[in-house]
Amino acid sequence: MAITTRAPAPGGGAVVPPAGPPPDGSPRRGTAWAEGVERLRAAATTEPGRLRIIGAVLAALVLLFGAVTLWQIAGRVGAADDVVGRSQPLSADAASIYRSLADADTASSSGFLAGADEPREVRERYEKDIANASRLLVSAAANTRADEDSRKQITLLSEQLPRYTGLIEQARATNKQGLPLGGAYLRYANEQMTTQLLPAAQRLYEAETDRLYTDYDDARSLPLAALGAGVLALAALGWAQRRNYLRTNRVFNQGLAAATGACLVVLLWLAVGHTVARSELHTARAEGQESLKVLNDARIASLQARASENLTLIARGAVQTADNKSDKYDVDFTRNMKELDAGLATALRLADDPGGRAPVTRAADGVAQWKQRHAAARETDLRGDYQDALPQVIGDKDHKDSSGASFDTVDASLEQAVAHEQQEFTRAARDGLGALSGLMTGAAALAAIGAAAALLGIGRRLSEYR
Repeated sequence: MAITTRAPAPGGGAVVPPAGPPPDGSPRRGTAWAEGVERLRAAATTEPGRLRIIGAVLAALVLLFGAVTLWQIAGRVGAADDVVGRSQPLSADAASIYRSLADADTASSSGFLAGADEPREVRERYEKDIANASRLLVSAAANTRADEDSRKQITLLSEQLPRYTGLIEQARATNKQGLPLGGAYLRYANEQMTTQLLPAAQRLYEAETDRLYTDYDDARSLPLAALGAGVLALAALGWAQRRNYLRTNRVFNQGLAAATGACLVVLLWLAVGHTVARSELHTARAEGQESLKVLNDARIASLQARASENLTLIARGAVQTADNKSDKYDVDFTRNMKELDAGLATALRLADDPGGRAPVTRAADGVAQWKQRHAAARETDLRGDYQDALPQVIGDKDHKDSSGASFDTVDASLEQAVAHEQQEFTRAARDGLGALSGLMTGAAALAAIGAAAALLGIGRRLSEYR
């Protein structure tokens, strides 16, 4: 048999034995984590140890359910609150900016037609529209983040609006002097409005409405993680109670039953509350916001139609379409009226109560009357009788049935319809937000109670081993 020898360690030191268990067979001391795992493994071999592990897992699952519910509902409450208090008001303000600008353009052309006899109320309407647009632009700038496209449109509007008002004042002053150059200034101001201001206002409205719809989607998204955590917690509690019954023949463990009840309440509250919130927010969007969008578009079409009608008289054929065959403003009037007819038909279909249908019906009747009066005034103007056509459009003491009076009826009816739908939206959106109120506080409290009850229930079983 061969005998092996071990070379001495360099420097004459002692030979280091190979790593391995101590000669007495006792386990070597490892890390704290390894020791913890070893103790947990040892505890799991005894019933008290298993119960402690089960209690810890149950409490953790219940608390996890509560935490995930808080996290997901907090996000949905925040989004619903934004719908009610931020994004929808901003969308409504953007629509008001567009309407104010379009109405200012209409009022300025109406005042221009009246010349030196410009009615005071027409001038005040123009000034009110400009002031309202300026105020809303300041408010929108204060509530819009710097990285959003909305701010670009607000900046453009803020820069172009003073230029537009300057042109209007120049047109007004020149017109009162009886100079024909005033019409050119007014047409140029209208071109600035239709090519710069109104498109920017439209983009601002679309951007704010897109943000509103994003908040809608966030508020209505299903809290799947919270629902899954709730089902998992209930399943674990059910398994623990079944295990307790099989080992002790005791049907109920009061602590585990209380924990199950607490989790069940939170889960049902979460499911029912969010379902109600989704339903109300859907109502707010489908029956409120969609109607508002259609009505705003219809009102804008009516304002642009009125401005085109006025400019037809002001330009008197000086501005032609691209093919030089038709009066540009008369063509624009016809197009705007078609858009108005389509918008009113859609608004009437979306109106779901008498309060919403009545003003839309009045607006539709006003449009039919407006078309008739416009056709009569246009026929008079085409015959070359401008002086007789003018009062048929702007009205006077002898022409109460002017096309302007019909426009006023349409505009007032649409304003009433918009106010009604805004109320419907606000009511439904607030109901949706209210369905989620209290859920965060309730979920936190019930989750804490459920976790404590699970630990107490397991503690009661542990006491039987002492």
